[in-house]
Amino acid sequence: MVENNQNNRLIGRLPKVGIRPVIDGRERGVRESLESQCMNMARQAAKLIEENIFFGNGQPVECVIADTTIGGVAEAAMCADKFRREGVEVSLTVTPCWCYGTEVMDADPWIPKAVWGFNGTERPGAVYLAAALAGYSQKGLPAFGIYGHHVQDAGDETIPEDVKEKILRFVKTGLAVAQMKGKSYLSIGYTSMGIAGSMVNPEFFHDYLGMRTEFVDQTEMLRRIDEKIYDEAEFEKALAWTKKYCHEGKDHNNPHNQADRQRKDYEWETVVKMTLIIRDLMIGNPALKNKGFGEESMGHNALAAGFQGQRQWTDYMPNADFPEAILNSSFDWNGIRQAFILATENDSLNGVAMLFGHLLTNTAQIFSDVRTFWSPEAVKRVTGLSLSGKAANGIIHLINSGSTTLDATAQQRDNNGNPAMKPFWQITEEEMERCLENTRWPQAIREYFRGGGYSSQFRTAGEMPVTMSRVNLVKGLGPVLQIAEGWTVEIDTEIHKILDERTNPTWPTTWFAPRLTGKGAFTDVYSVMANWGANHGAISYGHIGADLVTLASMLRIPVCMHNVGDDQIFRPSAWASYGQDKESSDYRACANFGPVYGLRW
Repeated sequence: MVENNQNNRLIGRLPKVGIRPVIDGRERGVRESLESQCMNMARQAAKLIEENIFFGNGQPVECVIADTTIGGVAEAAMCADKFRREGVEVSLTVTPCWCYGTEVMDADPWIPKAVWGFNGTERPGAVYLAAALAGYSQKGLPAFGIYGHHVQDAGDETIPEDVKEKILRFVKTGLAVAQMKGKSYLSIGYTSMGIAGSMVNPEFFHDYLGMRTEFVDQTEMLRRIDEKIYDEAEFEKALAWTKKYCHEGKDHNNPHNQADRQRKDYEWETVVKMTLIIRDLMIGNPALKNKGFGEESMGHNALAAGFQGQRQWTDYMPNADFPEAILNSSFDWNGIRQAFILATENDSLNGVAMLFGHLLTNTAQIFSDVRTFWSPEAVKRVTGLSLSGKAANGIIHLINSGSTTLDATAQQRDNNGNPAMKPFWQITEEEMERCLENTRWPQAIREYFRGGGYSSQFRTAGEMPVTMSRVNLVKGLGPVLQIAEGWTVEIDTEIHKILDERTNPTWPTTWFAPRLTGKGAFTDVYSVMANWGANHGAISYGHIGADLVTLASMLRIPVCMHNVGDDQIFRPSAWASYGQDKESSDYRACANFGPVYGLRW
């Protein structure tokens, strides 16, 4: 059964997209001749957006169109007032003609903005587009320019395919920015094993993402377990579901480290309670108020979270691999539902990359160690067998201690029957059950996790297009984003078995083959691994590198590594003023404009 997700599970209304039809204000012939075309452009843009873009909870995006065309300052002010009342957080201006540049512009500095200027000869829509973008740049308000490749006739009310692509990319990324603003990253615990990414930086979250950072000590987990601050009826339901669908795997511990049945059952009960508690800490739970825990029922309005775990927790308590895997998946004992974003080891910077991927795709995210590069030669030496297909140039072993989404089993199918990871509302009961059936839960290796627990174990099946990304912080520079598009690959079973046994057979494995360009960080697979900036990566379904590039430019985060084609790069028009080299101009533009919500790094 699919959970009812029509209500936003976080506090605050979902953002809307504002459509601004701007027009030449000269009446007595000029304005009147353009009114119908201008408003129809707005309606067509709204229709395109509302039919193609959805929020993570399954709700379609809502567009708000100005009450009238905008020919001057007064109408621009009326439109701005309406947008504030309606909760508009992304602004798209459309026009078929010349308009009065700065008089009709959207001057709100907090809202991502774009201008679509109609490519026609009868009226100078492109001239206004250029004038408007110059004004935005001059005022320090970066805006995206959208201009069709081919000339259209004046009466043509269709949206060309290249214009559609840019409108949808802009709106999708703009809404990602809007959804982060005012929400929280919840840090449960703090720094895990000296991992830099888990040294949660509140200034980064506030200045670049508009998010607050909430901190809860891991002792709060203990308190809630001890004092039963969770929904006990739901716990019984969750435990029964877990026993039915989460099959215990082989215990790989040495005999002297193997727990007895009583201890194992205690660990199952504990990790299920931990799952409930982490979710409640993130989004609250009204059921707790009925038990007399009003404060605890509120949650932290967390769009994303991280759990420290190692080592202070895991040295004596069951690890959080089960809670992380289940929460990061698109289903649990309450049915099929929107995935949460929960970073293992509280690697907040990888959590941010997961969040970016989720907001752009509405799908569950893979969290992995970027563990090992296996060259074709090394594979041949170790296994006696050869890699083939997309794996022929070598593979990267993506593996982590069980926290990866179960959607990554690749048991869901797209419309063509190919392995996929889908938004929750497209997932069937059968697909959910296949994901669970293809996962085993072996005991955690106690040399690593003295308190035990259960790690998910599976191998990503088939071949899926995916994008790996990661945010890193650099002293003196600030945040940077890495992007690598490629594919999951299904290698020969014998090769997998030998390579996996050399690593950790109790953890989930995804074999990754990046798309190579023959230059820079993508000269070969080794170069991708060698240039990756941290121990973790976030992997999203689909080739979304172009969307990530656009999103990063909105957030003023430069992209230091990517394999996206130049023809797909879509950034604010002001970026062109920083030189013709797209990578270096990105750095200079981001440095000049600085973080959207705060001071420069």
